[in-house]
Amino acid sequence: MGNTAEIINTFTGPVFRPGDAGYDEEIAGFQAAYHHRPALVVGAVHAEDVRGAVEYAARQGLPIAVQATGHGLSVAADGGVLISTRRMTDIRIDPRARTARVGAGVRAGALVEAAAPYGLAPLNGSSPSVGVVGYSLGGGLGLLARQFGYAAEHVRVIELVTADGRVRTLTPGDELFGAVLGSGGNFGVVTALELELVPVATVYGGQLIFDTPLVEQAMAAWKDWTATLPDEVTSTVTVMTFPPIPQIPEPLRGRYVASIRIAYNGSAADGELLVAPLRAVGDRLKDDLRLMPYTESHTIHSDPDHPHAYAATNALLGELTGETLSALRTATGPESTIQAVVDIRHLGGALGRRGPAGIAVDNRDAEYLVRVITMPGPDAGDAAPEDHAVVRAALAPWTVGHSLNFLYGAGAAADETQTRGGYAPDTYARLAGLKAKYDSRNMFRFNRNITPAN
Repeated sequence: MGNTAEIINTFTGPVFRPGDAGYDEEIAGFQAAYHHRPALVVGAVHAEDVRGAVEYAARQGLPIAVQATGHGLSVAADGGVLISTRRMTDIRIDPRARTARVGAGVRAGALVEAAAPYGLAPLNGSSPSVGVVGYSLGGGLGLLARQFGYAAEHVRVIELVTADGRVRTLTPGDELFGAVLGSGGNFGVVTALELELVPVATVYGGQLIFDTPLVEQAMAAWKDWTATLPDEVTSTVTVMTFPPIPQIPEPLRGRYVASIRIAYNGSAADGELLVAPLRAVGDRLKDDLRLMPYTESHTIHSDPDHPHAYAATNALLGELTGETLSALRTATGPESTIQAVVDIRHLGGALGRRGPAGIAVDNRDAEYLVRVITMPGPDAGDAAPEDHAVVRAALAPWTVGHSLNFLYGAGAAADETQTRGGYAPDTYARLAGLKAKYDSRNMFRFNRNITPAN
């Protein structure tokens, strides 16, 4: 692995080995079920640190993992080099061009706050603690995705360090540009992105939560409601049993509920008219729909803000029918042995239209995304992969593919069948060819990996 002092002196940021003070803190991320256990961690503070770490790994014949926040950890590194980008938090807003340049460690909440004074917003997802770069490289399914499409489609410039140690500035004319967007970290380490912002200062949204007797009716009403919506509305229904713990508000503890989450880029008056059919289902345990500053948009989903253990699988569906909901209820409902959070996202709109040429986000014919989140089994290495298989089998008649942004768990992400299901066959073949050209040794493989073509 080389001389420690020599390695440390190579980088501006800190360097850690197993047993060093700060090593455990550096490898920790939002995913608490498992962690990277690298032989060397480089805490990068700028692109030159990243370039040096990649060059070092290449000389030593070591694989490379990358982590900013640890939300999307898919395959844990055992050995090799981990490049930690969490210190790369520079944000530059150009309000005239409506763009932002963000470093590799920038989180969504920080970008939302930086853009808000200009009446602008990024195409972020539901959680403010998710890294902007990792989210965008997976496609990026945001709060207003039906109106604006995938976040990856709004990236203008990518700064990328490839396996040969080169810092490349990629624009839409480069063959790697579209390949990087949608394929995660398969082609190198992104050190910065320039992305478009949208003129959104407020959003109408929040949650409608229905108690157990109304769960099935609420889901059916939401299904029918989504068939008539304008693209300005992006919504989700989440079905779960709240754990009986003090962190959960008393009215929700232990209850099996359906929570409809809504984001509408429009006025409160129009929003109230749009949601009337949902309120007609009946009494709600919670109803906080309102016009809010976009800086409060994270409250729409109220994702957990503390690290915890989880895994997830998903299915992209060509349609959502009564039979689909029944199959899902049988597989994951309160009578099932599978304890899961089931999240159904309405797609269509801009998500169904062909994106910029070369962007590696496929399955545009999907109308809904079903995401199933489970907790770890006794070994804590993964979260009941057999339960995930049961759910995927139940949804198979309607499944057209998988979303790579929502595959979590050491086993799930390593499943080549699911990875291939994220792409059209010709897209996967193109990516495999580019992988062979730019990373033939598969140095970047701790991800939803694309195998280099022979």
